[in-house]
Amino acid sequence: MLVLMLSVVVLLLIGGCVCVYWSARGDAPRWARGVAKATLLGSDLARGASRGSRSSRSGGSDDAGDD
Repeated sequence: MLVLMLSVVVLLLIGGCVCVYWSARGDAPRWARGVAKATLLGSDLARGASRGSRSSRSGGSDDAGDD
């Protein structure tokens, strides 16, 4: 079941990338431009989330030098 869900997610990601490429060429229909916009928004959100978790990890205190 997990393999099936991951396969669907990978296929959706590939489809989104194809729509981004198609939209960048300039001859994509409206629905493909919408999928491309949603894909780019999702990538921006994922990039922001990874940036936020990285900064919160490095911002913590280190107790190794307090001995």
